[in-house]
Amino acid sequence: MVDDMKIVVISGSPRKNANTQVIMKYVFEYTKSKNQDTKFINLSEGLIEYYRGPDVEYNEATKTAASDIMDADVWLIGSPIYNSFFSSALKNLFEYIDYKKTPGKVAGITILAAGNVGFVNVQTLITQLLSYFRVIANPKAVFLTTESVSENSVTDKDVQNRLKEMVDETLEIASKLHKD
Repeated sequence: MVDDMKIVVISGSPRKNANTQVIMKYVFEYTKSKNQDTKFINLSEGLIEYYRGPDVEYNEATKTAASDIMDADVWLIGSPIYNSFFSSALKNLFEYIDYKKTPGKVAGITILAAGNVGFVNVQTLITQLLSYFRVIANPKAVFLTTESVSENSVTDKDVQNRLKEMVDETLEIASKLHKD
C-alpha cells in the first residue's frame, strides 16, 4: 500500500536556480499529496558534502540525506544532463549509500536537458547506477527540456501529467513488490 511506504524525492542539480529543482519540487508536492511520508533532498541547497571516504565525519544534512535514501522504499530521482552525463552532485550523493541496505527498492527517473539529446544515454547510466544498488527502475522515465519550466514553475499540463504518471506508476510497481 502506498501509505505504508517511505518515499524520497531527489533533485540532482547542484545549481542554485536549477530547473531540475523546480520540476522535482512539483514531483514532491504531488507525491506528498499521495503519501505524507515523503522527503525531499535538494542538492541545489549545497548542504551535501563532497564524499571523502568512509572514515570521515560528515555534517548532519549529509548524514540525514543518506539515511533518508536508505530508509525509503521509493526513490524519485531528477537529474539534469551535464556533459552527456547525470550530475556529479547526484553521483556524489550515492557515494554515501550502503548497497547492502537498498535491494528491492523502486525508483522513478526524470531527466532534464537543454535540448532533445542524450536522454536515453543518461537514463541508461542512472539505471546502471540503480542496478548496482539492486534498485528496480521504472522503465518509463520522463524526459523534459528546460522549456518545461517557466517562471519557476511547471505550468504545461502535458508535462504535469507525465510527471504524475511517472510517480503513480513507480508507486504502483513498489506497491506490488511490497505486498507482503
